Amino acid sequence: MRSIASRMSVMSGEGALSVNARAKELESQGRSIIHLELGEPDFHPGPSVVESVGKALAEGKDRYCAVAGVPALREQIAAYLQRSRNISVSAANIVIAPGCKAALFFAMMALLEPGDEVLYPNPGFPGYPSITLGLAAVPVPFDLSSCNHFQPDPSEVAAKITRRTRMLLTNSPGNPTGTVYTDAIQRALAELAVKHDLWVLSDEIYARIIYGGEYVSMLSYPGMEERTLIVDGFSKSFAMTGWRLGYTVAPPEVVPALAMLAINSYTCVAEFTQYAAIDALRDREGTTPRMVAEFGRRREQFVHDLNEVPGFRCESPEGAFYAWVDIRGTGASAEEVCRILLEEAGVAAIPGAAFGLSGKHFVRFSFASSVANLREAVARIMKVSAAWQGTLAEI
Repeated sequence: MRSIASRMSVMSGEGALSVNARAKELESQGRSIIHLELGEPDFHPGPSVVESVGKALAEGKDRYCAVAGVPALREQIAAYLQRSRNISVSAANIVIAPGCKAALFFAMMALLEPGDEVLYPNPGFPGYPSITLGLAAVPVPFDLSSCNHFQPDPSEVAAKITRRTRMLLTNSPGNPTGTVYTDAIQRALAELAVKHDLWVLSDEIYARIIYGGEYVSMLSYPGMEERTLIVDGFSKSFAMTGWRLGYTVAPPEVVPALAMLAINSYTCVAEFTQYAAIDALRDREGTTPRMVAEFGRRREQFVHDLNEVPGFRCESPEGAFYAWVDIRGTGASAEEVCRILLEEAGVAAIPGAAFGLSGKHFVRFSFASSVANLREAVARIMKVSAAWQGTLAEI
């Protein structure tokens, strides 16, 4: 009898998308929904970026192009990384992909064998364990705990390294916690990677969205250049979510493998969007700094307001645009809190377990929405908080 490949049974979806589907269903029934579930900036690329894509199309840049990406874009990414992260990479080591998920998937496919172990942050992006399992490798979580301000514990990571460990996944700033790893933590993780000869896959999609200090890439540490792959893209820092543009920076010996996977899957990324991405990286209009400054203002207001909600406790994130709220004080499960918020208040948020078991007592809100929406969301949450306040009164 015909059957679906067994790998599909071990892969998982994303909580954000399932919550969004239910929210859209309620909207279709005439309900007012404030969407704080998706990690999508409520900004758009600057006018020059939009003009660039039109110009590229008018010039006939809609053909097959280089598998690894348009050379001019790869050169511009290398210059951008030098400018924004103080790391020197060669354009030859950059491979363009149709989004960061594809970049992540192919990087892992190029490096993992069945049975290899992958260390990844928990809570973290759901794709990390899902892709690992789909490749018949073994996901091994390390905890990001509130008692450690959601920083990785290098001693825990070290204790989980075995002879089968092949890869260490890092994500700073992190989804869903907004944590920016400290220099000491990253240095310790880098030393472990060198000591145990691990690949490091550094998910840096939120690298430009930080609220103080300078961003430090995992590639910056001694011994990391030969073993680190950076995954980044244009969705978050440049508000280009629907453009599907990502890239991998990889050691020279990995680049041909990534190119081979591209040849056997997407062939190349749309040429005209790549030319627009060059303009986005130059950012002559200062679109990204203005967006980040606005996120910073929202962060201050939203975190303050959430901490006024009975039973909610939220640390201020250091990066990204997520509020990671501890809801243990409500006496209800995160799933129940999110159900009440969506069904009764019309506020869409994600139960923390969608990001791993370590998130089971948390709820993630995206503050990539207007100040007015965020204020209205908290007002609605306040009104329905009586539901769990009543539960606490009965205990």
